Amino acid sequence: MTTNAELFERAQRVIPGGVNSPVRAFRSVGGTPYFVARAEGARVWDVEGTEYLDLVQSYGAIIAGHAHPKVIEAIRAAAGDGTSYGAPTEREVLLAEAVAERVPSCEKVRMVSSGTEATMTALRLARGATGRTKVVKFAGNYHGHGDALLAESGSGVAHLEGQGHGGVPGSAGVPPTAVAETIVEPYNVVPVLDADVACVIVEPVAANMGLVAPAPGFLEGLRAECDRVGALLVFDEVITGFRVARGGAQARYGVRPDLTCFGKVIGGGLNVGAFGGRADVMDLLAPLGPVYQAGTLSGNPLATAAGLAALSLLDDAAYDALEATAERLADGLRAAVVDAGLTICTPRVGPLVGLFVGSEAPTDFDGARRTDEAGYAALFHALLRRGVALAPGGYEIMFPGLAHDDAVVDAIVARAAEAATEVVGAR
Repeated sequence: MTTNAELFERAQRVIPGGVNSPVRAFRSVGGTPYFVARAEGARVWDVEGTEYLDLVQSYGAIIAGHAHPKVIEAIRAAAGDGTSYGAPTEREVLLAEAVAERVPSCEKVRMVSSGTEATMTALRLARGATGRTKVVKFAGNYHGHGDALLAESGSGVAHLEGQGHGGVPGSAGVPPTAVAETIVEPYNVVPVLDADVACVIVEPVAANMGLVAPAPGFLEGLRAECDRVGALLVFDEVITGFRVARGGAQARYGVRPDLTCFGKVIGGGLNVGAFGGRADVMDLLAPLGPVYQAGTLSGNPLATAAGLAALSLLDDAAYDALEATAERLADGLRAAVVDAGLTICTPRVGPLVGLFVGSEAPTDFDGARRTDEAGYAALFHALLRRGVALAPGGYEIMFPGLAHDDAVVDAIVARAAEAATEVVGAR
């Protein structure tokens, strides 16, 4: 039997750091990553046969549970017709229609292959539409790994040594010129814009510095300030889209952006991204307009089939179930861990749940940085030893889904109480 340690050693010989996305390397929590062999519902199994109750769920890409039969059947049927054509398909039309029907601000939609592609192109489109160059983002928001947005980013970027602060690049290889037109502001504070700003891009619910909800009036203030100076408001709903509500965060909070970026849920677990918005802005994209964007695998038949299947499962009852599950998890974890003597916060926005070790839930990136990351790492490993998988980084969140029934949630809570007791005893 291949062990996780053996496979990680092999991986490091041929893959930089042994992983294809940095947070998977366990650098922020320490230890050796587990290598998943298979998954079903709320569970994953590693190559050693160890079972984990999974709260990662592919960082939100999975909402109905791993290997959901309807999604798998859709993929199988699509694969039988061929995997890529380099030509339009009916399924990409159906998926664009499904997005537009659920999200009224998206009058037109363009499919891409990742959330990063969506945000990169949204910025290009906003600049092309306004003739302006400056972009405003918020500290701790992560919008993919495009150069212009790698300034004070959350998620795995926040753990890099020498991570840039104050609007300087957060990665080697990103020249200062790439972020020279990127203005970084504190989350939950409405900035004063000038007439050079093309757009403001924001996670309407911040989910890459742990979970931080928008303060009352924050999103509404961004809308008003963009309107005042003629800038576009871009919502990055790669995580929140089709999860926190049928119409995403913009439906939950009643704020209409000009452009929206999507990913994760709309791919049903396969690689996909999309962006949409006002028709007059979207029609500036080639082949109609002068803003260029293209992608050989955009609208991929497998990803669109999987996405359509996933969306078909998300009716009103599903959203009620997601909300109830998340509430049970957040309340149960907090009570169990605090009773064991470890202070945590479990903020919740709809079906999204955060976990901070500390007494105060952050409202911005500076607050997230002050939480007890070493405590998170200790709790992470104590839970992992008991068969509960969290994301290996304190700036990520938990993704309870439709497969996390009451029995699964209660098992997680019971194991968390044991894990917290272990952590407290080791201090």
